[in-house]
Amino acid sequence: MRIAFFDAHRYEQEAFRAHNEAYGFDLVYLEPRLTALTAGLAQGFDVACSFVNDRVDAAALKRLHEGGVRLVALRSAGYNHVDLSAAASLGMSVVRVPEYSPHAVAEHAVALVLTLNRKIHRAHARVREGNFSLEGLVGFDLHGKTAGLVGLGRIGSCLARILGGFGMTVLAHDARPDERLAGEVHYVDLPELYRRSHVISLHVPLTPATHHMVDATAIAQMRRGVMLVNTGRGALVDARALIEALKTGQVGSAALDVYEEEEGVFFRDLSDRVLQDDVLARLLTFPNVLVTSHQAFLTEEAIGNIAETTLANVAAFARGEPLANEVRVPPS
Repeated sequence: MRIAFFDAHRYEQEAFRAHNEAYGFDLVYLEPRLTALTAGLAQGFDVACSFVNDRVDAAALKRLHEGGVRLVALRSAGYNHVDLSAAASLGMSVVRVPEYSPHAVAEHAVALVLTLNRKIHRAHARVREGNFSLEGLVGFDLHGKTAGLVGLGRIGSCLARILGGFGMTVLAHDARPDERLAGEVHYVDLPELYRRSHVISLHVPLTPATHHMVDATAIAQMRRGVMLVNTGRGALVDARALIEALKTGQVGSAALDVYEEEEGVFFRDLSDRVLQDDVLARLLTFPNVLVTSHQAFLTEEAIGNIAETTLANVAAFARGEPLANEVRVPPS
């Protein structure tokens, strides 16, 4: 099987080379993101391997199909960037990596909370310039505070246990409550979670129902000065509403590892260019906003798991076996 990897970075390539020793596939790494304009690069390949910021729309899929690609292998859990209906109409299968390391994402969320709360990023920048003042660096004890987790799947469950270890009261809202966590979290409805939480962290998939779930209306229900953390999907948060809430102090601080319009920005070195996204540029001006470039997954363990699961998905396809990690158009 020949696999064309789009938007492949060095840290991914190393992991895939190591895990491919057990499979022996022909791996070719391509620098561009997968779009309708670049899909022709996969001419003659059996598989196109895509990441979250590719644009695998109907036009891209048509060009892939014309070039002989029969499988789209996502090296991500999210698949909202893929037109599943178009893939199905072309007879193309789409597989994903449903889980790679919930600990990686949960631990990154905690790192964001601690950094933002104790102003570590600002303190680090100060001392490197010889400024050892403590003015403006006051944080708060997490112990005794309330954390609200929207979504309590694998990542949310890991985070709940970590925050519980800090002595926080953990509230959770999930469509399918896990009773095994009943002793560690308190399940509540969203309005109560918004009202009571000092820290709110988002861990739900992006669907039509969750798109911009954190909008002006939701923010107005939150405790004034709340810390908002998003390591889920960028479009869970209405960024413009967040900016307005930051300006008024309704949101006290925000940590974002994802951003709705991150495509073409995240995973790129744009340090010598003018940032064209005015909303992101505005967010970056706030001293109480911390942005990381979709790196919550970025641990050795997670990258290794992504490589192994992706290649195992391809192997199952090559053998004609059922695809355990296939994603299809949801039933209407």
